[in-house]
Amino acid sequence: MHYDALIIGAGMSGLAAGIRLAYYDKRVCIVEKHYRVGGLNSFYSIGGRDFDVGLHAMTNYVPEGVRLSPLPKLLRQLKLKAEDFDLCPQRVSVIQFPGRTIRFNNDFDFFLQEVVASFPGQADNFRRLLKIISEYDELNLNAEPVSAREVVSSVVSDPVLSDMIFCPLMFYGNAQENDMEFGQFVIMFKSVFCQGLARPHAGIRQVLDVLVKKYEGCGGELRMRCTVTGLKCVNGRVESILLESGEVLTADVILSSAGYAETMRLLTDYNSSRFNPPVGQLSFMECILVLNKEPAEAGYTTTIFFYNDSDRFDYRKPDGLVDTSSCVVCCPNNFQFEDPLPEGMIRITNLANFDLWDRLDEEEYKAQKAACLAATLKEVVRFMPDFRDSIVFTDVLTPKTIHRFTGHINGAVYGTPHKTKTGRTHLDNLFICGTDQGFPGIVGAMLSGISMANLHVLQKT
Repeated sequence: MHYDALIIGAGMSGLAAGIRLAYYDKRVCIVEKHYRVGGLNSFYSIGGRDFDVGLHAMTNYVPEGVRLSPLPKLLRQLKLKAEDFDLCPQRVSVIQFPGRTIRFNNDFDFFLQEVVASFPGQADNFRRLLKIISEYDELNLNAEPVSAREVVSSVVSDPVLSDMIFCPLMFYGNAQENDMEFGQFVIMFKSVFCQGLARPHAGIRQVLDVLVKKYEGCGGELRMRCTVTGLKCVNGRVESILLESGEVLTADVILSSAGYAETMRLLTDYNSSRFNPPVGQLSFMECILVLNKEPAEAGYTTTIFFYNDSDRFDYRKPDGLVDTSSCVVCCPNNFQFEDPLPEGMIRITNLANFDLWDRLDEEEYKAQKAACLAATLKEVVRFMPDFRDSIVFTDVLTPKTIHRFTGHINGAVYGTPHKTKTGRTHLDNLFICGTDQGFPGIVGAMLSGISMANLHVLQKT
């Protein structure tokens, strides 16, 4: 079977790329090895309940009527409407370090006032940083990488303020330990602080259902439980795509959202000495907690809470199974929903060590999940009302879970620290989209798929 374009992976970027190409009458096929779409942002059922995977919030939220920002651009490119996603904005989120608190919502002026109130001596410096951010072209695919730490510290002289700014941005989209590429910093700063956070009322499944319906409605083909086992290369091109079933497909262009290193390992002439890109080391443990009451009734009214228990923020692969010194606590109930969610829920995310989790046998793995959940809860309730007596159900996802369901090496949620901004590989017709192309976040992933489809398929034809 031959296609104009074949896309590996039915995550956000793959589905968006597929919609864009199918809309323009390209014969396109998405192959997905799992039975559900979504990749890093999917959903599952357990104990009679449905849970999102990955989604805390969608960044880049702006009210209807605002046009010059990523979300409206995304909707226009996919021929969708704002109501298709039914996004409900956050109420208020908090970044908390010892003795320092910065609140933010979807009103940037509120965030600016909070920074100035908490760090009055840094007011002018912070405004200078805002000017640098506003003038930087973060969409330049050919820009040389620059250290965000170096840029920010050259302007903001208080390292605590610097770390408080980095904390949410790193947790929500950074693959590099203790630093970020400045273009990615700018993207995340604008998407979190300048625009804002929101959540689909029905969760990530609502977004995925819209994308799949649009894709198939445009004539795109979606093959589930269809694993790519090899990419056969001849004369600098991918000649054929080998499937686990034994079927062989061909395509003029292949877009892979599987990750750069993961895609290189599909090459039938793969040689680790030749293709040895850096692989990501950062993974997470996610604890999902169902409560018998609204979190607000337990005294927790914040939408998303980022905390760090020391003045400096250490964003790296932890030495132990999990790092409880910093954390993200998300409460889906505390978005501005018109109708309340059926149950109270809190999601807690900590940095975790894939290698240590991967070495555990089945019995010890279960025991350590329970122990790490207890440890992170003990730490979390130091900073927020104690809701432990209200918990009626828990589930814990580890780096092993992420690796098993995404195929990402090391369970690295955000992929390799070195992004392939242009999407190009050494093969003429193989391109990278999604996490390792370099646009972080859910909206960013979809824009990555669109931009790579535009650049490497539609503009050429």
